[in-house]
Amino acid sequence: MALLVGGISAQASGVLNSPSGGYLICVDSKTKLITHPGTSSCPKGSKRLVIGAAGKDGATGLTGAAGLNGVDGKDGKTLWNGVKDPDNTWGTPGDMFINSVTRTLFGPKNLDGTWPAGVSMVGPKGDQGPTGSMGPAGSMGPAGANATLKITELSICGSNRTSLCKVGVQGPGGGLIFFVDYQDEYAGFNYLEVSPSSCEMADQVLGSGFGVEFSDYDRENYQQRERYDETIAASLMNYSGMQVGSGSNNTQVLLNSFSAPSKATAAYYADSLTCGTKTDWFLGSVGEYLLLERNLPGLLLKDATESRPDNGRKNFWTSSISFSSSNFSAQRAYEIEVEQGIPEFDDESVGDIKRVRAIRSF
Repeated sequence: MALLVGGISAQASGVLNSPSGGYLICVDSKTKLITHPGTSSCPKGSKRLVIGAAGKDGATGLTGAAGLNGVDGKDGKTLWNGVKDPDNTWGTPGDMFINSVTRTLFGPKNLDGTWPAGVSMVGPKGDQGPTGSMGPAGSMGPAGANATLKITELSICGSNRTSLCKVGVQGPGGGLIFFVDYQDEYAGFNYLEVSPSSCEMADQVLGSGFGVEFSDYDRENYQQRERYDETIAASLMNYSGMQVGSGSNNTQVLLNSFSAPSKATAAYYADSLTCGTKTDWFLGSVGEYLLLERNLPGLLLKDATESRPDNGRKNFWTSSISFSSSNFSAQRAYEIEVEQGIPEFDDESVGDIKRVRAIRSF
């Protein structure tokens, strides 16, 4: 406590009658009565006394001793994961577990050591988002391979001429469709039809030799290269004269090439045939008759008018001529022989007697 008489104590550095400046009390000199006027001065005849003024800051104290170690906290819990649901032997109570395959959350583990049922971490499928904006145009890709175009199928077959034309269905000429060029492999036609058995002809020769002068040929060239390139005969002797699609042209070559063609030849019969109101029949190539027997096996033998024709065998002329390096007279051609439904082809003398079964294309 600082006592001030007649003035302010040097210790009072703040505002009087405040915690920082201290508080003024007055002591009556006679009665010794102490009063606190709440002002900055005392009544006359009283002594002035200021108490409680804040002192100056003391010096910094010494550093205290280190405190004692605290008590260890409780163990934390573990989040486990695996590729299957947790076994009860895994983890401790309070632990969590995630099945990373099924994305299922288990836990916290029960106090009795068991795991509660899992909860799927996968939410329901959300609504479809709005359509994104169109991306920039990509660069042009490499040129693709040539495409195979599919034909436009026709519905002009069957007995009523309104059915779809397919293998085994009656064709517009009254016979049967035996080939459909679905992939548009052949130019000029999409269908091949064989004439009905009622239009089959027996006992026909193919011809009596080509009406061409072989002095026109370069025989030496043919013998060396095994080919003719400058004659009609060449179109029949090469492989193309045996292929599917070559029969119509072969028939015309035969008609134009055999000397003195007569109505007794196979090519003439097929070319002049009117069957099922159709007149565009021709003598097929080896490839076309083999295709017929492959797609309609046994048809040529089954349609025979005789019970056992030719001892159970039928032989048909084709329009494919056979040549060899030693045979320049064009006296041989290929036939199709059908026996027990098995087709074979061989070259025979054009003067032999064979059957004729014309075909047509459209």
